Amino acid sequence: MADPTVPIGPAPAYRGRNEVKPLPFPADKLTGLSEKLITSHHQNNYAGAVKRLNQIQQQLGSLPPDAAPYQVGALKREELIATNSMILHELYFGNLGGNGKPSGAAVDMLKVEYGTFEAWDHEFRLGCLSLGGGSGWMILSYDPHNASVHSYWAADHTHSLAGGVPLLVMDMYEHAYQMDYGANAKGYVDAIFQNINWDEVNKRAERARRQVG
Repeated sequence: MADPTVPIGPAPAYRGRNEVKPLPFPADKLTGLSEKLITSHHQNNYAGAVKRLNQIQQQLGSLPPDAAPYQVGALKREELIATNSMILHELYFGNLGGNGKPSGAAVDMLKVEYGTFEAWDHEFRLGCLSLGGGSGWMILSYDPHNASVHSYWAADHTHSLAGGVPLLVMDMYEHAYQMDYGANAKGYVDAIFQNINWDEVNKRAERARRQVG
């Protein structure tokens, strides 16, 4: 019989040791987005998710073998939320800091899927605006099932395409824009498009395509 005083198992090496990554660009560099907003978003929302994930993983690692299923389930749910929040924020900041001029492999893939870049651009922006005033993400993903790219709407941190590889991530939680734009989600979306780092998006697209091919 398992000793109820012994944790469920040895903790993986990463458990509770996730680290906050620095911004990949100066916080005052972005057009139409203030240094105050970007710094707050990074230090409070993103860093807060990393801290929360570490706490959850430590709690999971210390659960005894006789822990109730609901205890494990509740922590696993929170673990997924915090993990995806961390990853999506890193991808979001990673695809900013550019000049917003679309070109390259990802744009070519969008033209194949949507007919024109403008058709994708229109749909993606509308998807973003549908989340305005609420919470969620718009994610352009590479779909390995169909070897194509497609935009997906995510109501929170736990919605994503199974097996999908995020190429371009847009944070539509109010914390991402309220400080600068209030309820004007469109102004925020327009500003983000001026700062997309398409070189990074292209690298993600090419890497995803190689992995599948």
